[in-house]
Amino acid sequence: MDRLRDQYDALLLDLDGTLYRGPEVIDGAPKALAPDGDSAQRLVYVTNNAARGPDAVANHLDELGYPATAADVVTSAQAAARMLSERLRPGDRVLVVGTDDLAAEVKAVGLDPIRRFGETPPAAVVQGHSPTTAWPDLAEAAYALRAGALWIAANADRTLPNERGLAPGNGSMVAALATASDREPLVAGKPYAPLMEDAIERAGTRRALVVGDRLDTDIEGANGLGLDSLLVLTGVSTLEEVIGTPAARIPTYIAASLDALNDATVAEAAPADIAELLRQYPGRAVRVRAADSEIR
Repeated sequence: MDRLRDQYDALLLDLDGTLYRGPEVIDGAPKALAPDGDSAQRLVYVTNNAARGPDAVANHLDELGYPATAADVVTSAQAAARMLSERLRPGDRVLVVGTDDLAAEVKAVGLDPIRRFGETPPAAVVQGHSPTTAWPDLAEAAYALRAGALWIAANADRTLPNERGLAPGNGSMVAALATASDREPLVAGKPYAPLMEDAIERAGTRRALVVGDRLDTDIEGANGLGLDSLLVLTGVSTLEEVIGTPAARIPTYIAASLDALNDATVAEAAPADIAELLRQYPGRAVRVRAADSEIR
């Protein structure tokens, strides 16, 4: 059987909405990704959420039944810290709007993370998701940005899926700060290239399949770098949204769940026919367009 996953050397896996929702694992997902004698893909976990460091993410994945170590995890916080290090001098101060794990990534690249400043503004502001971000944090960042600080956002997701539904994501806080500062940030996370480039480097191959639940981040990010993609309908984006979506957000494959990785795909179909084919072939992915790996 020509399984979907066997066409690739690596799977670049989104987390929120793809593998879990908040603390709850998505049914059947760990089993779908479990290694077997026929699969040799590198699993790289790629998250736009900058709230936790790779060790914490790997521990959470392991608790939910996914095989993971910190070396398998690539976060937008790491990508944002890399972007800062490429633009600043060692020891420069960076105002952190986000968690202590984000601050730790800033420190790891030789910069000085701070939370408040006096008369001398910091060289940069870095912003990532934190459930405790409050008005004083945004105000401090607005003062720094209006004084000319570089601004890098870990990601711009407007929403964050959890077990109760869709909560405000980092992008909602970024939008508030953009309004207050009349500025727009550089963005590290999907769909922008920095995070996906880090994931490709970690995987050690471009023969990789991006797997995620969002057209506007996972799929657009994959298309921007010429990677194949699988949209799973377990998170944010719906099948209805695929119809009429811009070409930059059309996935290579669509499936109801990760089970489709372990089965053959259904022949290429027009977006209007996908729902019927998913009903006819449960557990399989429908190909929506030619794979980039076939075009190259």
